Amino acid sequence: MAHTHQTESMWTIKHVKDTLPKREQASHKGTFGTGLLVAGNRDMPGAAILSGLGAMRSGIGKLEIATEPEVISLMVSSLPEATYVRSGLQKIADGLVDVSPYRAVAIGPGILPDRLTEQAIENILDSHSPLILDAGALSQRNYMERPAPVILTPHPGEFSRITGVDLEELLTKRSFYAAKFAEKLGVAIVLKGDNTVIAFPDGDTWTNPTGNAALAKGGTGDTLTGMLLGMLCCHEDWKHAVLNAVFLHGACADKWAETRSIHTLLAHEISGLLPEVWKSVERE
Repeated sequence: MAHTHQTESMWTIKHVKDTLPKREQASHKGTFGTGLLVAGNRDMPGAAILSGLGAMRSGIGKLEIATEPEVISLMVSSLPEATYVRSGLQKIADGLVDVSPYRAVAIGPGILPDRLTEQAIENILDSHSPLILDAGALSQRNYMERPAPVILTPHPGEFSRITGVDLEELLTKRSFYAAKFAEKLGVAIVLKGDNTVIAFPDGDTWTNPTGNAALAKGGTGDTLTGMLLGMLCCHEDWKHAVLNAVFLHGACADKWAETRSIHTLLAHEISGLLPEVWKSVERE
């Protein structure tokens, strides 16, 4: 099959304004759906907190976090709004959690790429919920038969590992390879970096204009994963959800850089900046 690479476009502030969901007065938490976040282990509890904050700030109705008991006790003070699935990764791998009611699922931040994780992902892939795979959930696999969207969020090193494309080669042609593998794997790929590339399985490819080197720090990707989860729960169109999450994530780093050094941004502060940044792009 010849690869048809459509021209890539920039996802601009006008696109964002036109596609961000409105929150009607009559809406309730059920309107915006429940998201499931599978994140964090005892050595990386912060990843669950960062992604959880990103999700709760991004329009989700209700958030359930599947994580280890030790992580739950550490998280409640930073994220009292979430509910928890205790020993969630193990329970999902054992088929004890029904994933079908969730509006969207994200898995990977602060999770090891081991057999347990793979089994959990296989069980989630059997559901019809949009699925975000990040960090420890990124590995070589095939998604072609899945009816619901899959979104992979690799940085260039992870992309190279799961596709076999040489890293130097990838960096010279990011849009080309993101589009090629989005089509080949049947997924959306958010290839993170300067001007993040977002490629969809239908050949639709966008670059993101927001963000700066402040995001080159541990935890910022966890926050993006959470934001993607929240946006998938409140948008009608899943592609708009992905594009707007990436745009607003970068816009928060730009807001930070207006008055502060880009060396100093911490990942959890992105979620703190989001309310003001989101307000600035909302239609009246």
